Amino acid sequence: MSDELAINTIRVLSADMVGKANSGHPGAPMGMAPIAHALWSRHLNFPAAEPKWVNRDRFVLSNGHACALLYSMLHLSGHKDFTIDELKRFRQLGSKTPGHPENYLVDGGIEVTTGPLGQGISNAVGLAIAEAHAAAIFNKPGYTLFDHYTYVFTGDGCLQEGVSSEASSLAGHLGLGKLIVFYDDNTITIDGHTDLSFSEDVAKRYESYGWHVITVADGNTSQLGELEAAIAQAKAVTDKPSLIKVRTLIGYGSAKANTHGVHGAPLAKDDLANVKTQFGFDPAQSFVVPSEVQQVYATHQADVNAKVAAWKALFASYQAAFPTEAGELVRRFKGELPAGWRNALPTFKPSDPAKATRQFSQIAINALAKVLPELVGGSADLNPSTLSYMDCSHDFQKATHDGRNIRFGVREHGMAAICNGLFAYGGFRSYAATFLNFYSYAVGATRLSALSRFGVIYVMTHDSIGLGEDGPTHQPIETLNTARSTPNTIVLRPADGNETSGAYAVAIESAHTPTVLALSRQPLPNLAGTSIDSVALGAYVLSDPADGAKPDIVLAGSGSETHLCVLAAPELSELKVRVVSFPSWELFNRQPLAYRQSVFPEGVPVLAVEASQAIGWHEYAHAVIGMRSFGASGPLQEVLNHFGFCKENVIQRAREVVAFYKGKHVPNLLERPFDNSYPAGTHAHP
Repeated sequence: MSDELAINTIRVLSADMVGKANSGHPGAPMGMAPIAHALWSRHLNFPAAEPKWVNRDRFVLSNGHACALLYSMLHLSGHKDFTIDELKRFRQLGSKTPGHPENYLVDGGIEVTTGPLGQGISNAVGLAIAEAHAAAIFNKPGYTLFDHYTYVFTGDGCLQEGVSSEASSLAGHLGLGKLIVFYDDNTITIDGHTDLSFSEDVAKRYESYGWHVITVADGNTSQLGELEAAIAQAKAVTDKPSLIKVRTLIGYGSAKANTHGVHGAPLAKDDLANVKTQFGFDPAQSFVVPSEVQQVYATHQADVNAKVAAWKALFASYQAAFPTEAGELVRRFKGELPAGWRNALPTFKPSDPAKATRQFSQIAINALAKVLPELVGGSADLNPSTLSYMDCSHDFQKATHDGRNIRFGVREHGMAAICNGLFAYGGFRSYAATFLNFYSYAVGATRLSALSRFGVIYVMTHDSIGLGEDGPTHQPIETLNTARSTPNTIVLRPADGNETSGAYAVAIESAHTPTVLALSRQPLPNLAGTSIDSVALGAYVLSDPADGAKPDIVLAGSGSETHLCVLAAPELSELKVRVVSFPSWELFNRQPLAYRQSVFPEGVPVLAVEASQAIGWHEYAHAVIGMRSFGASGPLQEVLNHFGFCKENVIQRAREVVAFYKGKHVPNLLERPFDNSYPAGTHAHP
């Protein structure tokens, strides 16, 4: 069988998917078909029958709009989830072939969710870091368990996005020689030819990052010698990542080839028919895969399966020779936590010294790092401020792949995207640290953490106007709401040391949900009544009226403002006051209604206190001391007093709330006709 038949099968199959859906992107799959065939039929060690084999090559389609190409390759490889019938359901509700790749819909094969440009290539840097670290930790003389490549398809759009520059720069610095990126240089974006806005020399840019760059002048031909040579050359360079720049023709074979018209719209019926005719297919038939093509991919799969079998035999010997390491590998890739790990979490008494919750976080991270070797991460050039360095390990650098501390540099967006890749690899729990205000830089990637069900831990310090003198440019106001409004995300704002440990307990146990830990710069006292376990409830009672009577008001504090409620309560001597610590909306919302009503009793007004945007608190509180403007630069206490975050203002506002509701009905904010806006029976993403 000729390579030409296989390449044209990929082109036609991809175009058929888009045509049947009457929606999608046929151009890139048709242009990249020769690259895909060369890689997937000769080089990619991906066993379709065991798509989660730990030493498989990872493949990332960064230009996720070209997903018809990926689905075609997974079908040809024999992946059980990508039957012809499933390909026919391309872009249909409930299918496994959505409009951009979604990793959680299938059992392996889609390593990461892509579509937002630049994310995939950045995730791939995390995958390559994970491979290098796993090899350094688990490989032994004569036992090479981790030795695979991370391959990426990317395009002009991905390389224009800033996140890819951040991640690629770090990849070059780290010398990730097992990372090989194919750049689909088709000179087309949605607006038209790239010379409208993109005239830089990409090859020179990547060379300046420290990458090995190879150019393939003609990526359209079925004569694959130049591509084969480029792949071999890339594999031979082990101390640098490789960029293979391939000039292709978008929509190859279509009447609209080399135009933006073939980028994001199906081929016209007559155009698709002509494409099939020129490629030797019957225009009257669709979704045809010749048996000769099936056999080529079956043969390659047989070769890969033999490698899997050899690896399993090697691992059996490894288990006998290195039982401890083998047990750790199995545990980690099963996603299991070691027995008794929670015992490492530190606890605190009210008599212990006050500390910023970022300092309590430092204690917790270092305690957990000793018992959770899968914990890997770092900060965006802010270790002295975020206090997120693991003292039990050292830096992951070009010469020290066994290090667990990653120096991300001033690259917040790249950091988050790389952490997604680390998590996607399996066997790792990744964390990313910066100031909460700069979470906004990373939102493109943090959103994908949530969508992908990746339990990345975001350690976000300097979480309010409480950072003081740096002023409104660095004081987060809307940021917590951004995180809280993102589905499948848990935000935790601990009030003291015990709650910080509790926040880490939630984060570590939330394997399929990212967590955002909002931590203070300023010192906070350890409060009576806090505990690690209570944090998982989202909100809980810290103190009640001494006589056990029903309260006149509930003061609900979050994070650094909780202690203001504690200070205010005894000075409201004429009122019966309950104090509630409220570290997490999302966790509280998960609790049964009976529990939520036990925390916020019916008929009792609630005053919430949080030095962040007030929007959202009205689901729980009748009044809010919160931010409704940007902050200000000044000494810490002066800034807090200026915006009303002081004991005196809490006391005054509490009295005003009680006076306002005297003799009036106090609305029950917790009882509603339904808890979400989806129709009954709808399956929604968590």
